[in-house]
Amino acid sequence: MDETHRVSLAFHDLTEIPQNAISKYAAKAEVLDLSHNQISDLRCLESFSKIHTLILDNNHLKSHVKFPTLPQVTTLWVNRNRISNLTVFIETVSNAFPDLQYLSMMNNPAAPSFFNGGSYEQYLDYRHYVISQLPKLTMLDDKEIPETERQEAERIYKHQMKRKSSKNRRRSSQSKRKSRGSNSHLSTEGSVDLPSLEELSNSTAKR
Repeated sequence: MDETHRVSLAFHDLTEIPQNAISKYAAKAEVLDLSHNQISDLRCLESFSKIHTLILDNNHLKSHVKFPTLPQVTTLWVNRNRISNLTVFIETVSNAFPDLQYLSMMNNPAAPSFFNGGSYEQYLDYRHYVISQLPKLTMLDDKEIPETERQEAERIYKHQMKRKSSKNRRRSSQSKRKSRGSNSHLSTEGSVDLPSLEELSNSTAKR
């Protein structure tokens, strides 16, 4: 790792991040390159509290890949993976990286383009959908997002955006209710009757 706090574990044929690498770099790494491996699950990134750039090109990532919540990440590259369901993947990305500004997912089945047989209409719809779901995104793949494109994306998918906002509010409300219910349960049922010192002494004497 150099002075810019960039860590590269690329081209190591990894299926996960080795524990010794996590222990060594998790508290320092700001740019993490895991490209050209065989990784399919990223929950092990939970302890990487400072990374802002995550490079995952050429791995085994699929639509239902698991990420921890990393609000500090602003750049994500997942080019040339196995992502086929755009809706599922982008929802995961939206939840895990709420401040994402740069996303590149070229050469995935879910990202149609001229290079993988997609039509121009499919390419435009792909861009509009991703842009509508990631409000802080400023660049998608190799192209910046002008304000006119964002407005068009939000116009096309405005109904879905409203449903997503309503869904998030319901989740927040349910989480609060569960928290209150859990606290109430602990207050009424969380106590345990411990044996007295005399009972412990009698039990020892019987043995």
